[in-house]
Amino acid sequence: MPFTYTRSLWLRDTDTAGVVYFTSVLELCHEAYEASLMETGIQLHFFFNHPNQAIPIVHASVDFLKPLHCGDRPILHLHPVELTSNTFTVLYQLQLGSQLIANAKTKHCCIHPVHRHRIPVPADLLHWYGKWQDKPT
Repeated sequence: MPFTYTRSLWLRDTDTAGVVYFTSVLELCHEAYEASLMETGIQLHFFFNHPNQAIPIVHASVDFLKPLHCGDRPILHLHPVELTSNTFTVLYQLQLGSQLIANAKTKHCCIHPVHRHRIPVPADLLHWYGKWQDKPT
């Protein structure tokens, strides 16, 4: 079952044309990612400052289908879709009501923060992945 996140879009999220700036959509996706981690019981301070793991985003993309504006309150559905021994991919769908507004994707790689070599996906992220992935019915 995907994780669902929502928040209002503010003036700071828009460009001079009054449309949500493209990086703001990626920020919204990352907010949803962080909220889904917390919902799974992961403590963000420790997660992002772990001495033996770092989880950088190595790819991000957004496909915009319709504009978002200041005052809109999109619903964002997050679900992890691909898992390897040291990477995972997360898909995001942004909707206004029943209208699909944008699709986004982030790919994350698990590395050691000092040596920068790949490491296995940590157990707490495997639990997170299992909680939010789409399960066959």
